[in-house]
Amino acid sequence: MAGREDGTRQCTTGAGEHADWAAELLDHLRPAGRDVRRVVTWLASAAHAAVSLQDGTGRLLAGTRARLDEDLVADITCGRIASAALEDRGRHLRLVRVERVHPAPAAVLAVAREAPFDRRASDIVTHTAQVVELLLAGHESTAAGRRLRRATSDLRLAILQLLMVEDTVSARRVAAGLWPGLLDTEAACVYVVESSPEERDHLAEECLSATGERALVVRCPAMDGHVIVLTPEEAAGQELRSLVGRLPGVFLGGSARQNLARTATAYGQAVSALAVARFRPDKAAVYAERTHPERLMDPAALHGWTARLLSPLDALPHHTRAELLATTRLGLEFTAVNTAKILGVSRNTVRARMDRVESLLRTDFTDLTVRATVHLALNAQAALAQHPDGGAAQSGAACLTGLLAGPALRTWAGDLLGRLEPDSRNLRRTLRTWIAVGGNAERAAQRLGVHAQTVREHVRSAEPVLERQLLAAGSDLYEVVLAHLAAGDLDEPLLCGTKPGHPDSPVHG
Repeated sequence: MAGREDGTRQCTTGAGEHADWAAELLDHLRPAGRDVRRVVTWLASAAHAAVSLQDGTGRLLAGTRARLDEDLVADITCGRIASAALEDRGRHLRLVRVERVHPAPAAVLAVAREAPFDRRASDIVTHTAQVVELLLAGHESTAAGRRLRRATSDLRLAILQLLMVEDTVSARRVAAGLWPGLLDTEAACVYVVESSPEERDHLAEECLSATGERALVVRCPAMDGHVIVLTPEEAAGQELRSLVGRLPGVFLGGSARQNLARTATAYGQAVSALAVARFRPDKAAVYAERTHPERLMDPAALHGWTARLLSPLDALPHHTRAELLATTRLGLEFTAVNTAKILGVSRNTVRARMDRVESLLRTDFTDLTVRATVHLALNAQAALAQHPDGGAAQSGAACLTGLLAGPALRTWAGDLLGRLEPDSRNLRRTLRTWIAVGGNAERAAQRLGVHAQTVREHVRSAEPVLERQLLAAGSDLYEVVLAHLAAGDLDEPLLCGTKPGHPDSPVHG
């Protein structure tokens, strides 16, 4: 009777001990505890042993390095045997094969202890090997998924960069493999969705989910909080508006529908609209919702003037010309560093291309009126490329003075700048002076007899009144510069062009 009671007690105790270590081992499979190193450390404690986990090349994955027979390890990792038990110089060893996700080589879990392996220790080793196998598989699958997502993200960026330099043929070829039909369109809209940099990855996933496979979603390489979305479908734009509406601290700027070759222009429009969206209650704005100066100019005269102004680039090979124009268009919108990130080139390359355009046009990009005027020409040139029958040939003698003299443009300029008049600080004078000195607050302060910080505050105060971003160079600022030119508040820039019959004569505008 006593013996049976002892036997019962021993079995109960054994089952309890098994339950204890099994529960501890299972805890390592919970989401918060899935760490192979922690499991190996636990095994060493539970089995009173030294434990190592290494792959077939001898690389230590977890635990402490152990002296193991290389031939025996090779037999286990290549699959000739699944496990081995031996005694080596006073150590009792258990080696167990641990499978891994292909193509990773199998690993070996080696457990060494001074005492022989009893049933409990053997069971712990066997079950721990299974848990380690599961954790490695999960970890390697997760890592493979991350690599795949990273590669897909890089591919999306490469497609966008090809579109930015007007290489639509290559962009379509690259996109066709993963997103068939996505770029089988002549025109699309570009949206820029803004959040905090910390929330950007989550926002990108939300944009992917909202648009499905109907859009090219790219984490902006230049602005940490921006996600760029290019889509040919209007429905995707509505989905993005709905997304922004339910996410706090998120804003949306969209472009007008543009030809794929004008993706760089569309991107600039979306960034410009984003600045307006920050002042909107619905946190969204589209570029086409605003009146822009080029729309108030005579199309034929605008295209004729543009063709003449940019004619020094006509002798270049088509690819080189398109590359220079696309880079300059972006370079006038953003800093050289950000332009380089967007295009995937070095900032020195960006500067070299812009210097070349500056030299060919015989002008100076440090002058804001020059930048605004060339920006106008580049946008008009892109529109002319989209509509080649726009009537450019009809107005070969058009000049900037004539373009700015139209009554519609003068009315627009007066209405825009007139918004600044009610402010007693004379924001209009400060803004005019600041533009005249190239956007330099210190030089403007010297002319006005005030502190440079006062100039910056005045310019910053003008932004919400004009609904345009001024301190960052771009479309918004250039529109305000053109408004000053049309209103006669600034002198027109001297640009070197060509009059018919006078190939070498500089012309005003």
